[in-house]
Amino acid sequence: MGSSSLICDSESWKDLKFHVEDIKKTHLRELMADTERCKSMMVEFDGNLLDYSRQRATHDTLNKLLSLAEAAHVKDKINRMFNGERINSTENRSVLHVALRAPRDAVIKSDGKNVVPDVWGVLDKIREFSERVRSGAWVGATGKPLKDVVAIGIGGSFLGPLFVHTALQTDSEAIESAKGRQLRFLANVDPIDVARNIAGLSPETTLVVVVSKTFTTAETMLNARTLREWISSALGPQAVAKHMVAVSTNLTLVEKFGIDPNNAFAFWDWVGGRYSVCSAVGVLPLSLQYGFSIVEKFLKGAWSVDQHFYSAPFEKNIPVLLGLLSVWNVSFLGYPARAILPYSQALEKLAPHIQQACC
Repeated sequence: MGSSSLICDSESWKDLKFHVEDIKKTHLRELMADTERCKSMMVEFDGNLLDYSRQRATHDTLNKLLSLAEAAHVKDKINRMFNGERINSTENRSVLHVALRAPRDAVIKSDGKNVVPDVWGVLDKIREFSERVRSGAWVGATGKPLKDVVAIGIGGSFLGPLFVHTALQTDSEAIESAKGRQLRFLANVDPIDVARNIAGLSPETTLVVVVSKTFTTAETMLNARTLREWISSALGPQAVAKHMVAVSTNLTLVEKFGIDPNNAFAFWDWVGGRYSVCSAVGVLPLSLQYGFSIVEKFLKGAWSVDQHFYSAPFEKNIPVLLGLLSVWNVSFLGYPARAILPYSQALEKLAPHIQQACC
């Protein structure tokens, strides 16, 4: 365990405070004129390139920031997270979104229990269910295949999956897998948004995914009741069990709502909602649209970055470097905000997702 003293009282912090005056004397044009400096401020991992040469920082700055990371026991905190310790002190919970994309043979424990088998139990269930829907083995109340999906959720149950869906819409393999299918996301309780999301859809060929851990989220449940009525009015109340599924842990309320509890997909308290895109929250609707094999590639990519974050030395560790540079910009240079400007249209929903994940 690290010291409970404030990091701003450390010598590393004070050293950076003094260092600010040196940086203020140097214009970015001068820093960019140093070719060796620019080359050294590029880090690549798995096809991802971080170029931080345009930061107002020198080699000396980076060394001081790395010393700050050591003083703050960052490596110890990373280890504690991966070890399943309850680093979420507000709710006294583990923070194990990394377990959601771990390979089947990994061991990641929460309260002494390996949670990876539970994760793969849900992933296997999603694989089986999504393949049945996509193949036409699972049909709606009138015997027609379900080719359209409306996912109802809000916050982390909406922004992350929407971001990934928007990105996959530009991938050739994903486009081919999604032919003839539609995936829409409903978060707003505004009746206009509801009407827009079901416009052009038929209840006969639509599957609704209701995402709510407790199955009590006010906005989500209002929209769920609205779409339940839309289905019931057209096909009868008995059709709900064939046209609505849930991502929830409250099986009692799921069943009371009219959804078969066997068609509920679980997730866990050790996943914060804003980090849940790799859980059933995102994997289920995305698998219905693109197929599980496409989404599994996304999970493997996330795990690859997790391992980079866990094991790469800090001077080559992209997430750590970005974090340290953020501390430098905000706490020392006094820049209060960060712009996220995705020039790739495929990443147009990245900014709202990251904004919610970081707040």
